[in-house]
Amino acid sequence: MSTNGSSESRCRAEVRATNSTCSPNDPSVAASIVSMTGGIFSNSLALFILVKSYHRIRLKSKASFVLFASGLVVTDLLGHLVNGSLVLFIYSSHKRWEAFDPDRILCSFFGASLVFFGLSPLFLGCAMAVERCVGVTRPLFHSTAVAPRHVKRLLGFTWVLAALVAGLPLILWRPYQVQHSRSWCFFREEEPRDWLDMLLPLVFSMLGLLALLLSVVCNTLTSGALLQSKLRRRHRCRGTSYHLEMIVQLLAIMLVSCVCWGPLLIYVIVLTARTEDEPASFSLLLLLVRMATWNQILDPWVYILLRKAVLRKLYLVLHDGFWSSGPRSIRRCKCNILHSSVETRHSSTQPNEPCTRMGSMYPPDDTIKTIT
Repeated sequence: MSTNGSSESRCRAEVRATNSTCSPNDPSVAASIVSMTGGIFSNSLALFILVKSYHRIRLKSKASFVLFASGLVVTDLLGHLVNGSLVLFIYSSHKRWEAFDPDRILCSFFGASLVFFGLSPLFLGCAMAVERCVGVTRPLFHSTAVAPRHVKRLLGFTWVLAALVAGLPLILWRPYQVQHSRSWCFFREEEPRDWLDMLLPLVFSMLGLLALLLSVVCNTLTSGALLQSKLRRRHRCRGTSYHLEMIVQLLAIMLVSCVCWGPLLIYVIVLTARTEDEPASFSLLLLLVRMATWNQILDPWVYILLRKAVLRKLYLVLHDGFWSSGPRSIRRCKCNILHSSVETRHSSTQPNEPCTRMGSMYPPDDTIKTIT
């Protein structure tokens, strides 16, 4: 009872402290609006590009990759719409959870939404990396075993798995808790009651880190296989061009996910495994959550910028801008050498032509023999 009373008094004090900072001019509100708008715009643009390219694809392996990428972009788009709308509603209500959510129904939905839209991109990125690894290292098996219907089932499985992890606190009667800043909901990290309160965030973090680790391993194997195939067939590398485009996009997705989500997943483990005497920085947790939301903003720009057409134009711009003088001079030197060699060969094939030596003319050898 004393713990509940102290927590309620602390919540009232936080409400009084935060009421003055929940105005529309709050930088957090402006940052949420900018993040939501940028995420919706970038994901919508990337989805338009992927849908347009899907109708022009003739290779089945690339079609499966585009299906995975479209599912990832749709997930990020819905995440911005749902979570961004909830954040704006909480700020517009001045974070008064006792007034607009006394039964903690909205908090449970908000926490489950954060976990679902956080794990889904990690699972989808891992599935894309595994699919590309199989497609490059085992192309015959991939062409016979991986069909668009299998890709759609795998998409559904990743969403179901993320939804199951997000719904575990509700199934086990361990609801999500309003966090220290009172602007979002997450697992019960402050004063866990039993081992279940500690297990749930550990499951979330370990699954996310496992997906990142599997993506790193599969992308490394795929990159090594593509590099080895290009070294073997230097003059016949047109068949692997679309593989190179996809692996570049996968490496960029993996890098963005590791940078955005890695610190949060590791800090959740550290925060859960700490002792009661160790202090916890919940402001750092909020900062890492905001950093993780940038994953949903940066993911679509991978497909917008790292396309074959864009990369080709960038290569031409860099090639003409920085290395234009060198190759031109080399080609001019080669042309001069070739021209001189042609003249030498032409002069050697005409033996009756008189020779000029030191400004005087000498007749051919046949004329000299006749005169003699």
